[in-house]
Parts: sequence; C-alpha cells; structure tokens
Amino acid sequence: MKTRSVLAVVGVVALFGAGGWWLAQSEAPHKHQLEKRVNSEGKTYYTCSMHPQVRQDEPGSCPICGMKLTQRTEAPTGGMVTSGAEKKPLYWYDPMRPDQHFDKPGKSPFMDMELVPKYADESAGAASATVVEIDPRMAQNLGLRIAPAKTGTFWQRVDAVGSVALDERRIVTVESRAAGWIEKLDVRAEGDVVKQGQRLAALYSPELFAARQELKLAEASGDAALVKASQQRLRLLGGGAGASSQSGVFAPASGFVMELMAREGAQIAPGMPLMKLADLSQVWLLVEIPEVQAGWIKEGRSAEARLKSLPGKVFEGRVDYLYPQLDTMTRTLKARLVFDNAEGALRPGMFADVTLFGGAQRDVLLVPTEAVIRTGTRTVVMVAEGEGRYRPAHVEAGPERDGETVILSGLEAGQNVVVSGQFLIDSEASLLGAYQRMGAGSGMSEGMQSVEEMKDKPAMEGMSDMRQKSEMEPMSGTSMEKTP
Repeated sequence: MKTRSVLAVVGVVALFGAGGWWLAQSEAPHKHQLEKRVNSEGKTYYTCSMHPQVRQDEPGSCPICGMKLTQRTEAPTGGMVTSGAEKKPLYWYDPMRPDQHFDKPGKSPFMDMELVPKYADESAGAASATVVEIDPRMAQNLGLRIAPAKTGTFWQRVDAVGSVALDERRIVTVESRAAGWIEKLDVRAEGDVVKQGQRLAALYSPELFAARQELKLAEASGDAALVKASQQRLRLLGGGAGASSQSGVFAPASGFVMELMAREGAQIAPGMPLMKLADLSQVWLLVEIPEVQAGWIKEGRSAEARLKSLPGKVFEGRVDYLYPQLDTMTRTLKARLVFDNAEGALRPGMFADVTLFGGAQRDVLLVPTEAVIRTGTRTVVMVAEGEGRYRPAHVEAGPERDGETVILSGLEAGQNVVVSGQFLIDSEASLLGAYQRMGAGSGMSEGMQSVEEMKDKPAMEGMSDMRQKSEMEPMSGTSMEKTP
C-alpha cells in the first residue's frame, strides 16, 4: 500500500513537470529555419558551357579551356526539390545550339546530351552578362596574348600582279606611197631590231621615176609655179631628188619588227603596209585592282614593279589610266601603268609584282588583324579588361594591310585586345547570350549553324521530322517543346 502511494506521487510530479516544460516551450519565440534538400536525382554541380562533360562539386575553372565553371542544378524526375535558394529556369537549351530554347528538360534533339537550364539571374544585367572570366594562370597556359589598340598612320597600298604590254601609242606602220615592186628588203624577219632613220627596203616605182623627170623639166623651164607643183607631187609619193627610179623606205622610229607583211620582189600598191614597228623605250603594265581598294588609286600616283628574273631591282612608274568599266566576274578594276624601259628589261608578256601607292591615312586607330573576328554577320574584338575579365566589343573595321586593320568605330586607343585564343572567349560569350544583348546579332555559333544548315539541309530536315514525331508521340519521361 505504501509503495503504491509513492509511485502515484512520482507520477503526479512527472506529469506536472512535463506540463511545465510544454508551457515554457509554447511561450518561447517560434522560429522557422529552411533547409536545402536535394534528392538523389537532382543535385547542384558546376560545369563548363563549352565542355558540358566537365562536372565538379566545387566552383573553379574548366580543366580543358580555362573558362569559369557555371553552377547548374539537375531537375529531378520525381518529387520536389525544397531549397531556400531555389532558382526557376527560364528555359533549357543545348550548349552546342544555344539559339534553340525548350520549355522542359530532357534530351537534346541535336546531340545525345542533356539540356542545360538557363536561369534568370544568369542573364540579369547586360554589363555583367557580356563579360567572360578566365583564371589568369589558365589564360597563360592557353597562350592568350593581348596587344593595345594604337593610333598611327595607315599607308594605302595595293599589291598586285601585272603583265607587261606594248605601249600602243608607240606602234607605227610602215607603208609605201607609190606603186611598184620591192627590189631589196633590208629587214628579213619579225623581231629584228631597227634604229630610227635606218633603210628598211628599196622600191622600184615607175611613178616615182616619172615624177622626178617632171621636176627636172620644170626646173629647166624656169617656171617657179611649175617647179613648186612638181616638188609637191614628188614629196607626196615619198621620193627624193634625183632621176633614179628607185626609192628607199626608212624607219620612222626605233624599235623591233612586230609584223612583216611584204617580201622581196613583191608588188605593192599605194597605202599597202609593209611592216609594223613597236618602240619598247616605254611600256605598259596592266593590273587588276580589287573593287574595295579601287578608290585608293588615282591617275598620276606612283607605282613600283619588280621582276623575278631581276631580284633586287625596282622599276618606278606611274598610274596612267583607270579603265571606266569594272569586271563583273572578278570584281576588279583594270589600271594601266607606264614605265620607262630604256634598257629593255621589261619585255611584253612578262609578269611583274606591282605596288600601287594610294597615299596615307593619318591618326587612325590600328589593331592587329588577327584580333578581328569576322563571321559575315558581325565584326568583333575581345577587349581585355584586366584580372581575367574579357568583353566582346562590336567594331566597324576598315582596310587591312601588313597585319594591321583600321578600326573606324567601337574601340578606343589604349584598350587591350586579345590577339591569340580569342575564339574560345568568343564561343563562351555567344553561349552566355552577350551578342543578343549587344544588338550585334547572335554569336559565332549561330553563324556556324547557318552555314551547317545550308550545307546539310537534308539532314536537318530529317532531324526536324524526327522531332515532330517525338512531339506527337512523346517518349517516356519528359516531353520537349520549343518556346515561341
């Protein structure tokens, strides 16, 4: 009986103690604490946009290209992920085709890889979205090099290949003014060189003999008017003084025989050409100037020519004429240059390396040509902002020569641009959507995609049919639809 009483007292005390503890807890402030929980099918990891096969549990740089790893969260196929810092994806995309957006996770219809989510905070802020970060040590390992944009003088010069041609203004035709026969031909073959005043042929002409006789009779008569008329007739026939029936044909200029159209003993008529002579003391060089550089060249500008057969020798000339019509097939403008050729080194038919000078553009902004990325839809350079930060800048490029390109707008003197390894940064900037924010078109990957679509159009059409079929008959798991 006594033992039962003790147990009852102990039970009452314990009951009151529990009640007091409960009251104390109910009066204390109530606190809620969120705990991030990720199930086995969905977890947070870090990956590279260029190399999605790289997956790490901690932030850092890609061991392949050195790009800063991006945080990603796998979407679980079942259950909910409870997290105080949970982010809602804007869309999913294929890293190899970032322009294609999907509203649900799953497999890429282009590549056998999982789609990657795109979060709102990854695209917040245009300035931060256009900057690509690379660890300086990794940049050094990748061989990234930079060079400053500088102000200087750009010499407008066109380098082309020209062909030596005859100066058509120095071609003469030798003819006979009187009818007759060629009694002696002093020049026997084409290509023979002649000097000015040299006799080329001796003609027998009865008409000349008669004209000389008339002059002799006129002089004997003492009639001044008749003498003058006889002299004029003899001069028109190309004859000289004397009573001989022969008359010589002489070279009007020095040169070589281009064509020989008569032979010894042949009968000739007035105005019949005997041969053609070409003077090589001055020659033409004909060159083709690209359309984009044609505006640099003006008539009277200086030019230089070099022959492979005479290394080290430079011939100086000038631009004589710019032809009015552009060649629509080659998009070039034909120019005619004039060169003195007293030594005869420039022979018709030769090829020469020609340089045409178009003047200088002073105080222009210059960058190394290798720093300029041209895709057909945009022209950009990668600006190095220091501390491993790189930003694409849309520029307007001008002419290029000797490894330097003129920048007309989009860059300032003193800014550093990447001249080696810039394509890695360009690809990363394209994946981050930097070019859409710059208003300069989509990125390099989109330009490459359009080329591939043109080249492999049947394959893409087949892939599109497969994708339509997958939308009509969804596979097991999640379905995918392209967002409008």
